[in-house]
Amino acid sequence: MVITVAGESLTGNPTNYDRLQELKAFDDSKSGVKGLVDAGITKIPRIFVRPPEDRAAHNLNSCEPTDTHFTIPIIDLEGRRADAVDGVRRAAEEVGFFQVMNHGIAERVLEEMLEAARGFHELPREVKSDYHTRELMKKVKFGSNFDLYKSRFANWRDSLFCVMGPDPLDPQELPPVCRDITIEYSNQVHKLGITLFEMLSEALGLKSDQLIGLDCAKGHVILSHYYPACPEPELTMGTTQHSDPDFLTILLQDHIGGLQVFYQNRWIDVPPVPGALVVNIGDLLQI
Repeated sequence: MVITVAGESLTGNPTNYDRLQELKAFDDSKSGVKGLVDAGITKIPRIFVRPPEDRAAHNLNSCEPTDTHFTIPIIDLEGRRADAVDGVRRAAEEVGFFQVMNHGIAERVLEEMLEAARGFHELPREVKSDYHTRELMKKVKFGSNFDLYKSRFANWRDSLFCVMGPDPLDPQELPPVCRDITIEYSNQVHKLGITLFEMLSEALGLKSDQLIGLDCAKGHVILSHYYPACPEPELTMGTTQHSDPDFLTILLQDHIGGLQVFYQNRWIDVPPVPGALVVNIGDLLQI
């Protein structure tokens, strides 16, 4: 693999750096970021290195320090419907994020989904490479940075992307290691999505099926990210700051943490809460 051999010098020899060549070498390996780690690199390839100005801005904390006192709202879906709807309204309007408890998805399902996602990403390269593609129409695909050739630098992560709807996905397209639980989790989280869209409709003073009638819940994707250990974490990022370009994101965190949301010019840590799911109001729902 060309990039692992060159990886030792990518950050230290700017005159010999061919970005497109390195991008292609990494992409063609079909092994993802974990493949680099498994190869034993001690310096990250330059395609993952954040520009110096980005690192400087981050280190100087151009925004306010991380707030350790504010927590994003937690809404109990088993409480009074009116109270839950009001909580959703205030959280969506003021923060754009909230967590839900007692959402109807068993903790067993959540844990098995996390374990299965991890299991896929820790499969041998030759198994995962069968799912590696950049074909837009593929419903199941494994890769590292789907915007690899467009972004300023690559994120230090691998991803499994599964389109579960609106058209039913053939279960045989899913990797066996995560097939059954992905289908079970998908069905249950889609039901939760319907409930949340109903509550958001009510929070807006509309009929409960208003947003669903606008096809807000029609599409459904499960995206599993995996963040391998990094030998130079100060030079890169697992996920850069962004907003989600969809209607609604329901996020299942693992037990490690690391998620932050930007609120009132501060980065807010969102530590994992056992059994909870994080809900993010996407760009399309804010238009």
